[in-house]
Amino acid sequence: MEPRQRREGAADRPRSAGGKTAGRVLVIGPYPRQRPGDRSTASDAAHSRSAGARLEEAVGLARAIDLDVQEAIVAPIAQIRPATYLGKGKVEEIVGLVTAHEANLVVMDCALSPVQQRNLEKAWNAKVLDRTGLILEIFGRRAKTREGSLQVELAHLNYQRSRLVRSWTHLERQRGGFGFLGGPGETQIEADRRMIGERIVRIENELTKVRATRRLHRASRQRVPYRIAALVGYTNAGKSTLFNRLTRADVQSADMLFATLDPTLRALTLPHGGKAMLSDTVGFISDLPTTLVAAFRATLEEVLEADVIIHVRDISQADTDAQKRDVEAVLQQLGIDADSSEHIIEVWNKIDRFDEAERGRLANMAALRPREVRPYLVSATTGEGLEALLEAIEVRLAAAKVTMRLVVDAGDGAGMSWLHRHTEVLEKHLDEGRYIVTLRVDEDRRRAVAQRFHVLSPITV
Repeated sequence: MEPRQRREGAADRPRSAGGKTAGRVLVIGPYPRQRPGDRSTASDAAHSRSAGARLEEAVGLARAIDLDVQEAIVAPIAQIRPATYLGKGKVEEIVGLVTAHEANLVVMDCALSPVQQRNLEKAWNAKVLDRTGLILEIFGRRAKTREGSLQVELAHLNYQRSRLVRSWTHLERQRGGFGFLGGPGETQIEADRRMIGERIVRIENELTKVRATRRLHRASRQRVPYRIAALVGYTNAGKSTLFNRLTRADVQSADMLFATLDPTLRALTLPHGGKAMLSDTVGFISDLPTTLVAAFRATLEEVLEADVIIHVRDISQADTDAQKRDVEAVLQQLGIDADSSEHIIEVWNKIDRFDEAERGRLANMAALRPREVRPYLVSATTGEGLEALLEAIEVRLAAAKVTMRLVVDAGDGAGMSWLHRHTEVLEKHLDEGRYIVTLRVDEDRRRAVAQRFHVLSPITV
């Protein structure tokens, strides 16, 4: 059993209006027990997330919504029980912990079925929240924009719809039917499920409008030749801090899970004076509920449309490799090839937490990788390594473009306007009644430029 994990003092605990400590919580990590003969112990042990790291993350999730974690324990399981997930003996052991701590909430770091959740609540006489429900609670608190709130509500309704059998205490009531004698009518659970279904349809329709609006915004950005770079990574990897450092923005950043939820775009100035747009998105996490991935697809479309994806990793975490695989798994769900070296830049963040010897070791590890997949060591807090990262972003954004030099008549205002809308004009100067223009253009628009203007020299960058 793991030692208790408490706050520093009673004064730090969240309190309700009546002065009593609010949200006294136990966190249970019901993780599969690894047997000596398991194949995973031979090949996957070095890459699998440890039980301690998983439990620490679950505690962090609970504290992200100001719950007072009284104790956190790992509960190894040999097999999942259909009725209670845990074995009978472990369920009875936790009864004693709930009583001793006067806990009114137990967080299970796993996905529970409605039946398992209901049975555990009866056994422990306390509210039970599984990992999906806990993440939904965090997202519900973090969402600030209308779009974010809609996406959270959609995910929550889809989650709640399957748990009506557990959540309501008045389901035996019935509404009267039509006609003289009435009839059995509609049971309350049917009515609640119908109302949830109707609300889901309304939210999905509103999110369809959100997607349409985002498409319009993207179309307007495409008319201005700004390319998109998107930050992705595990929650609390330092994406928002890096975003603020690169763009001089003031997006909320904090040492907590899911500090940022709503997406943000800001202009990014590149080393040679060019401009791009940088997008900060919601952090990923292991076992991210599929309902959340689906609900936040409107937000994550910014990642799908990005020309370059910057994968930010917290290299100081012991399970950073496992976190990397979790992020890549979510990217795969979105239809993004995580092995595409042309579009993904890997960033090892928080190197300021290491001494010189460890930094040297990490730098050597990075240098051993092929150049096209070599990670960049940075500190978003101190700014170390950001110049090299910006140069890499600029190179990747320009990789699919062609630099061309062409002639435009000085009186062709419509032609110059077209070039500014559809290409990246790097330089122009007037020479004997004509403009000599140097520009950078996407490969798919190269032919259109060549057909409309007299090209002096195409130069592939």
